[in-house]
Amino acid sequence: MGSFHQESSLVNKVCEIYAKISKLESLKPSEEVNFLFTELVETCIPPSSINMSTLPENIQEKRSKLIKLCGEAEGHMEAYFSTLLATFPNPLHHLNVFPYYSNYLKLSQLEYDILTRHYSTDQHHVVAPKRVAFIGSGPLPLTSIVLATHHLKNTYFHNYDIDDSANSLASRLVSPDPDLSQRMFFHSTDIMDVTDDLKEYDVVFLAALVGMDINDKVKVIQHLAKYMAPGAVLMLRSAHGARAFLYPIVEPDDLQGFEVLSIFHPQDEVINSVVIARKVYSLPLEFDHENHDHKLGNGSILPSSCKYCDFQAFNNPLNQMNIIEDLGMDE
Repeated sequence: MGSFHQESSLVNKVCEIYAKISKLESLKPSEEVNFLFTELVETCIPPSSINMSTLPENIQEKRSKLIKLCGEAEGHMEAYFSTLLATFPNPLHHLNVFPYYSNYLKLSQLEYDILTRHYSTDQHHVVAPKRVAFIGSGPLPLTSIVLATHHLKNTYFHNYDIDDSANSLASRLVSPDPDLSQRMFFHSTDIMDVTDDLKEYDVVFLAALVGMDINDKVKVIQHLAKYMAPGAVLMLRSAHGARAFLYPIVEPDDLQGFEVLSIFHPQDEVINSVVIARKVYSLPLEFDHENHDHKLGNGSILPSSCKYCDFQAFNNPLNQMNIIEDLGMDE
């Protein structure tokens, strides 16, 4: 009963905040906007066993609308701080003016550790990816910047965003830097129009804000499964527990055409879960993008057939980490 009452109280609180946010005239940074979204995050971030799929339809609808509002507000916030950072002669030296920069440092460290664990290695050292694509990089591409600056120091980063103004803001941050200006590129295009170029990337990151509706996100995943190189790695951001009021949940079954390697659920202030998957060498499904029917092919490797268990002994700098690890297909 205690759990039921806790979940009921949580849902009521989220709905109250949603009602206030939905009445705002603008989601651009302001005292009221900042207060409400801070309250929302603080409500959703504590560990919770709530199951979004069992919520009533009217709550599901509010959740979908709230996720889109969160995405819009996050986009405005990134544009605001990107514009502010561009006023400095060396913007990358002042990234800490962004209030959530420390979260990005932790998330990027986590994603790098996960990638290192699963990316190809030889007997002596980790082989870093040569070319990385980040889809949905936005006006403040902190993940690309942090990874390029601190972790993947010889890797080329290609940032894709459908919004040309976002890329213009982002490029202003990088252009004064003698290193990143030579290794970071920006493409203003819909990723659904990018085909053969996707085969050139060793790793593809899919931002949480790409496809705020899960059906739209699945379409992007299907497109990546069709055009990414076999063996290339896909890293996505998902959500777990009450944090799924803020971002869509990516399930293993959504990753047809990929072998799910691990799913990581942080339990600290890092909000997003991290999913890492590898493009299968024999595409298991033929995708019908019009009616979303799937036809099984030969040599299928379906993520849903993977076995998962709790995995705690991961060498990670973050504490309180709930990690689900694919232990393989063998019985």
